[in-house]
Amino acid sequence: MKVILFGATGMVGQGVLRECLLDAGVESVLAVGRSPTGQTHAKLRELRHDNFLDFSAIESQLAGYDACFFCLGVSSIGMDEERYRHLTYDITLAAATTLAKLNPGMTFIYVTGRGTDSTEQGSRMWARVKGKTENDLLKLPFKAAYMFRPAAIQPLHGVRSKTAWVHATYVATAPLWALLNRIAPAYATTTEKVGRAMIKVAREGYRKPVLESEDINAV
Repeated sequence: MKVILFGATGMVGQGVLRECLLDAGVESVLAVGRSPTGQTHAKLRELRHDNFLDFSAIESQLAGYDACFFCLGVSSIGMDEERYRHLTYDITLAAATTLAKLNPGMTFIYVTGRGTDSTEQGSRMWARVKGKTENDLLKLPFKAAYMFRPAAIQPLHGVRSKTAWVHATYVATAPLWALLNRIAPAYATTTEKVGRAMIKVAREGYRKPVLESEDINAV
């Protein structure tokens, strides 16, 4: 399986990249991003690209892939709806539309979040925007598309958030994670489980297009 990965330098993307590089069934990984991952591996190729609304300049390098793991995302804290929609919906759909055209046999997996509003009518701005993003991704002519909605995610194996206060929070609450993962699988998962679940779902599919934390953990 040949994989394209967006968001490889973020917390979730770091974990997904690790699992892809460890998995014998993943032949190669193309990490598309604005900044380098800082990793070197025989299976990894990095493609620097700045304009995430226009992929025409690199289209020839995005063809021939079996799966895309889209892990780009931003917090909505302190952001108005127009800006959040641009960074969440516009960028995701620009990439996905390009990939669907180039790779109709591709499986596209998008990391969204628990509480996403599929009706697009709720009171929470971020949930409406995520809901529209999910809905429109599912309309694209991929072989298959899956929406991953993890709740709390524990970073493992040296993975860390680039946001200082988020990283500090994970460090401070580290002793609680093992308990939370055991007693509340609906509300917690790990970067390792997210990455492994993405690979398995891309290979084998899943019985429904939206996976919550408990589904991710079960996979």
